Amino acid sequence: MGLYVHLRIGPYVCAEWNFGGLPVWLKYVPGISFRTDNEPFKMKMQGFTQKIVQMMKDEKLFASQGGPIILSQIENEYGPESKALGGAGQAYINWAAEMAVGLDTGVPWVMCKEDDAPDPVINACNGFYCDAFAPNKPNKPTLWTEAWSGWFTEFGGTIHQRPVQDLAFAVARFMQKGGSYVNYYMYHGGTNFGRTTGGPFITTSYDYDAPIDEYGLIRQPKYGHLKELHGAIKLCEHALVSSDPTVTSLGTYQEAHVFSSMQGSCAAFLSNYHTESAATVMFNNRQYNLPPWSISILPDCRNVVFNTAIVGVKTSQIQMLPTNSKMSSWETYDEDISSLGESSRITALGLLEQMNVTRDTSDYLWYTTSVDISPSESFLRGGQKPTLNVDSAGHALHVFINGQFSGSAFGTREDRRFTFAGPVNLRAGTNRIALVSMAVGLPNVGLHYETWKTGILSVLLQGLDQGKKDLTWQKWSYQVGLKGEAMNLVSSDGASSVEWIRGSLATQSWQSMTWYKAYFDGPGGDEPLALDMRSMGKGQVWINGQSLGRYWMAYAKGECGTCSYSGTFRPPKCQSGCDQPTQRWYHVPRSWLKPRQNLLVVFEELGGDASKISLVRRSVL
Repeated sequence: MGLYVHLRIGPYVCAEWNFGGLPVWLKYVPGISFRTDNEPFKMKMQGFTQKIVQMMKDEKLFASQGGPIILSQIENEYGPESKALGGAGQAYINWAAEMAVGLDTGVPWVMCKEDDAPDPVINACNGFYCDAFAPNKPNKPTLWTEAWSGWFTEFGGTIHQRPVQDLAFAVARFMQKGGSYVNYYMYHGGTNFGRTTGGPFITTSYDYDAPIDEYGLIRQPKYGHLKELHGAIKLCEHALVSSDPTVTSLGTYQEAHVFSSMQGSCAAFLSNYHTESAATVMFNNRQYNLPPWSISILPDCRNVVFNTAIVGVKTSQIQMLPTNSKMSSWETYDEDISSLGESSRITALGLLEQMNVTRDTSDYLWYTTSVDISPSESFLRGGQKPTLNVDSAGHALHVFINGQFSGSAFGTREDRRFTFAGPVNLRAGTNRIALVSMAVGLPNVGLHYETWKTGILSVLLQGLDQGKKDLTWQKWSYQVGLKGEAMNLVSSDGASSVEWIRGSLATQSWQSMTWYKAYFDGPGGDEPLALDMRSMGKGQVWINGQSLGRYWMAYAKGECGTCSYSGTFRPPKCQSGCDQPTQRWYHVPRSWLKPRQNLLVVFEELGGDASKISLVRRSVL
């Protein structure tokens, strides 16, 4: 491809990825504490880093070996943690730098968002804007490791879109102030297949409003406008590397940044920082018109070849169109709830923390107990039903009383903790309470996030004749995951091991905790594909045993309207998709499909109409 590579090893990566890219088993190493001056963590981190570096050396991939890797990164966005941890944070970052440099890659090492990066490691900037950034030593280059092209989405949230005029303005502003390196995050959007997405509550789609979208298609005008921007910057190359800029005021909100070489090359960036008004400026005895919030690039200090606010690229129109593939003979299989708690291998007096039980082998953990209700209770004779209160550390919860669905609750990415409170149908005698707690991606950022709790914290039954009954510390039985997961119903062999129910009525029953199965033939053509899941509720979906990820038709809440490119961008500024499911379509890689008889398996938690699931193709005009 002819591309240079910045190898960002981490091993902590954030990236809205499950557990920040670190394996969950790591938190159970005795005595470990993540990302601080902790010997168990440092030992594991060093082993991983050495392994990656050696793999690159074996293939001669570092620039010092003639390869494409020109930079390497250790750690990631450690600045906030370093400040919070004080001396332990500084000791850790000094150790990380020394360890990395000692691996002798022959290329510079970088730390992003770490102002105290020790020499010779280069500190770099991540953000929407980095024109105010400077490295901590004058002999270090000014690097922008993450120029955020858009923003991630979370279930129940809107889609954030960054205008390309503002993104181009930010990059040009960085370059005019002496910036030497820009890496877009993201340049190519992607998909968090399986259970890899973090947050929690980050969507399966990681499209990010990137110049190349989740499906590998060019998003215009973002792609074309940035291509023109970098073509203009390339024309300025000789002048840019020959001198620091000379800055001249052209007005209250206007400036000229001029680069010139001893050989006579000259390049200029003319800026207008006003967010509303265009400006006419004089530069080198010539008149130039500058739109608001824009920069014009003059590779010869005379002729404008590019302005960040003037977009000449046609906006692409994205469509999701039907394919000729039809889902055949839907069948259902009910997740067995009735036998929960019987002969459970895990029981305890009290409520166990979810990750300590599941070790992230499944999103699901069942908590099951029973409560005896006296026949004399007033609510059994027409009184008000008792209320069940369940306090959870996150992330979502479904409640079942005597095998019947009784309600749901969930938190948010900003506040994982939540409480379910709802009336429940109890009968005289023994009642079984089954609570399924769900993880929706493990946290990927935050001080010592490995210590954060998931799962149910307390359970209280209120409204009985004698007041309330605390169920928290009574005997609970636990089941890790779904029985359908244990039977591997997502595979051909597993799916054929149980009796499924056939018929159209089965697909329209809107049953909770239900498995659905159908087959379809792969469509012709080469356009990217997706599943339209709008008719469903919340769950997971697989094709030929491969997980497309979590789906959730959570409707987006926000303020959608007009969006001006000018002025400082923040994600709430430009929102779309209000009052629609945050993510309706789920990417299906064509490489996962066979020409005939592809197995589609859906696990639905809340209820939906599987007969309306369809395979669509993504088309760009």
